[in-house]
Amino acid sequence: MKEIASTVVKPGSVALWWMGQMGLVLKSANTTIMIDYFATPTKERQVQPPIPAKEVTGVDAFLGTHDHLDHIDHEAWKIWAKKCPKAKFVFPKAHEKSVLEDGVKPENAVGINAEESVRIGDFIIHAIPAAHEFPDKDEATGLYPYLQYIVECGGIKIYHAGDTVRYEGMLPAVKSFGRMDAALLPINGRDAVRYSNNCIGNMTYQEAADLAGEIGTKLVIPGHFDMFADNSEDPAKFRDYIEVKYPGKLKCRVPVIMEKIVLES
Repeated sequence: MKEIASTVVKPGSVALWWMGQMGLVLKSANTTIMIDYFATPTKERQVQPPIPAKEVTGVDAFLGTHDHLDHIDHEAWKIWAKKCPKAKFVFPKAHEKSVLEDGVKPENAVGINAEESVRIGDFIIHAIPAAHEFPDKDEATGLYPYLQYIVECGGIKIYHAGDTVRYEGMLPAVKSFGRMDAALLPINGRDAVRYSNNCIGNMTYQEAADLAGEIGTKLVIPGHFDMFADNSEDPAKFRDYIEVKYPGKLKCRVPVIMEKIVLES
């Protein structure tokens, strides 16, 4: 937290830190947000949280893409609801009840649905559906349980794909926001073994790489490959595939936990 707090971000720039899995911290000149940060230690984890939940301070908003432990970490959200009383909590509106049960004040609970947007300080967060592995839209309410976020700040666009496979209409939905400066995409894939263990999947590393190539992001970062031994992937395969298929057209960066990356407009 000291490193994040002490980082000075000039206007027109965004600093980001990968936190493992699909966790991301974004900091602008005046605002800090955390997306999908899984901060609760468990014996199943291969990578322990870089910042203990009780040490998290100075965050203006906590975002979760869907109600799975490694994306909306309820034990951590309970802590942050008390420790960061002014922070907003942004999540799919379908999960409002469980978020309020974490002790989040109603005025700080910002439930959104696909095709909706919210401003948090310097950041504007746009939501589009995710399919994990299906959109699972509630036809009665129109609510989607899984979301992806397009985050805008001072002309910089960052695409956080949450957990998703590709579906019809997803590519034009992302491209409608213009070229991305960075994209964090899950690459762990899916297979029969995981299905048999009730573990639903994401894009394969090839599917994720081709999505990055088609949306034309300036930088692509693989995610969701490191946390659980039975649901992982080798990010080097993702990087090598991009280097062969999109030579000189797509920059890939295999992330290191808490390594700072600065994006400039």
